[in-house]
Amino acid sequence: MSEEPLLTVEGLTTEFTTDNGVLTAVDGIDFEIERGETLCLVGESGSGKTVASESITRIVPTPPGEVTGSVTFDGQEIISMSESELKEIRGGRIAHVFQNPQDALNHCYTVGWQIVEAIQTHEPNTSKQEARERAVGLLNDVGVANAAARLDDYPHEFSGGQKQRVMIAMALVTNPDLLIADEPTTALDVTVQAQILNLLEELQEEYNMSILFVTHDLGVVAGIADQVVVMYAGKVMERGGVHEIFDEPSHPYTRALLECLPGKSRSAEGIPGSLPSPISPPDGCRFAPRCDYAVEECRAGDQPPEEPLSESHAVSCVHYQQGYDPAVIREEVVQEDGATTGGVSSD
Repeated sequence: MSEEPLLTVEGLTTEFTTDNGVLTAVDGIDFEIERGETLCLVGESGSGKTVASESITRIVPTPPGEVTGSVTFDGQEIISMSESELKEIRGGRIAHVFQNPQDALNHCYTVGWQIVEAIQTHEPNTSKQEARERAVGLLNDVGVANAAARLDDYPHEFSGGQKQRVMIAMALVTNPDLLIADEPTTALDVTVQAQILNLLEELQEEYNMSILFVTHDLGVVAGIADQVVVMYAGKVMERGGVHEIFDEPSHPYTRALLECLPGKSRSAEGIPGSLPSPISPPDGCRFAPRCDYAVEECRAGDQPPEEPLSESHAVSCVHYQQGYDPAVIREEVVQEDGATTGGVSSD
């Protein structure tokens, strides 16, 4: 097995030309995904998570979009690939599961027809009968009961959770090395959400996949992530192992997100304020206008460079630079039993 990461993203920037100016949805972000690892891209709606995930395989519409930077997948540079070269990877070695299966599935065709089409598109020498047999196996793999009989049902005959299982089955057609899952549980109730998350974990082990999981819900992250990248307004605010992020949240934005979890101090009202305009973002730290700890230096220049807190943990905040005291942010949180902790438990 290669020691190189499966996916390396460096300086990824995605801009859209609009009537009002250039909108920068993703602004020079970096991250890596190891083989067999789950990395969660986290942040509020509008933080640039979905655009970042779609930029990796260049499914962002061009124009008006333009993707620059470097995306290296298994040693191959994706950004500079021709469309014909990219087709060998997109949908093959890298598969997407999108947020809303209701829109992603074609309601004019049976789910079996759609899975068979995906199989024969990637494996044109596969007969229809062989493809149908594989489709039944894939539906069984993702937990669709009575899969052989349901193959000829239409999407409207499936529940929301079952539709998402069908979408996952279609993504697994090519046995991908990387599965990009964009908010795959957002529209599902808590019970079905847990089932889908457990399914992804089981499939990851069975298929030896890496997963890029996009979500706004840190509660979901705690159960599935190996690594976490926290995004805000197109920038990375913090990155680290899942336990580092939950036990030692270091950026004020990360802490605010954790405080929005059920039962926490901001669970009802959320984070005051709103995200800045991606056309004219503020100087300095993007989060400064909403930050309780912002000082004058936070509002000048560019986004602060990431300061390493450990080998795998880094934060983009001036309070961690030399001459500042991060204790202002990393104050202890008093628990109900009187004990104190610097963060929020991921258990």
